[in-house]
Amino acid sequence: MADAENERRGFARASWANVLGNAVKIIVEGAVGLAFGSVALLADAAHSIADLVASIVVLIWGQSSYDEPDDTHPHGHDRIEPLTALFVGSVIALLGLNLLYESAQGLLYGVEVIFSPLLFGALAFAIVDMYLVYRYTSWINEDLNSTALKALATDCLNDIYTSFAAVVGVLGVLLGFPLLDPVAGALVSLLVIYQGVEIGRENVDYLIGAAPDPETRTAIVETLRDHPEVRGVHDLTVFYDGPVLEVEVHVEVDGDMPFRQAHDVESTLVDWLRDVEDVGDAHVHLDPSGIGEWKECPDDC
Repeated sequence: MADAENERRGFARASWANVLGNAVKIIVEGAVGLAFGSVALLADAAHSIADLVASIVVLIWGQSSYDEPDDTHPHGHDRIEPLTALFVGSVIALLGLNLLYESAQGLLYGVEVIFSPLLFGALAFAIVDMYLVYRYTSWINEDLNSTALKALATDCLNDIYTSFAAVVGVLGVLLGFPLLDPVAGALVSLLVIYQGVEIGRENVDYLIGAAPDPETRTAIVETLRDHPEVRGVHDLTVFYDGPVLEVEVHVEVDGDMPFRQAHDVESTLVDWLRDVEDVGDAHVHLDPSGIGEWKECPDDC
């Protein structure tokens, strides 16, 4: 219980860092962008408004994944976290599409910006701000392995990329090539869209109970076969329940084994499986070896 509460507090701290980091970035870039008519800064600030909304959703909603199982959610609330991350990924992809549209508009109709060193100052502040939030979020998430915080950290990197694109645009204005702004913005927007889609794809797998990669399945089989009492493994099912794996498997042992010994073998196998990376829970059913009544086993069993 104490560990779960510490994880919840760490999750909340990282979420608050993203909320406050985005809020400060919006104020600074928005004020300077309005003062000098910089479309690049205003677009970057607008980008962060959606990031702020996503951070607030993660802060409020994502913490529910640490709630204990109850009558309405007997398997716990683990799937809330990838659902939250899916929302963040969708926001990132939509922002990328919006940035791509704004870049196309700039290429077609041009941009008008009054140059000021404050434009560089505001962008430098935004880059440092988001880098610090990214580092803090990633540091907290080393222990939590949260898909929602991972999505927020990725979004922080996207903010840094878009701010660098804005720097290129401001340099273009300074050097007399204002079209550099929409060109750089278009390239960055494609990266943002790609990352948003990748976050969404990964978390859809978590939500629909997809199978892990073959290497993980092989590692599970090898873990079971390492036990000296195991004669065979069959009917293995491995799937994501939220961001963690659920394992269901039948294991063959000596049919004359005493019941108490069989119970100890089962308990040991469950503990071993739970120690496999990404496995959250395991259900092991013991069968007497040699009776051949189960369905055909895949090659890796």
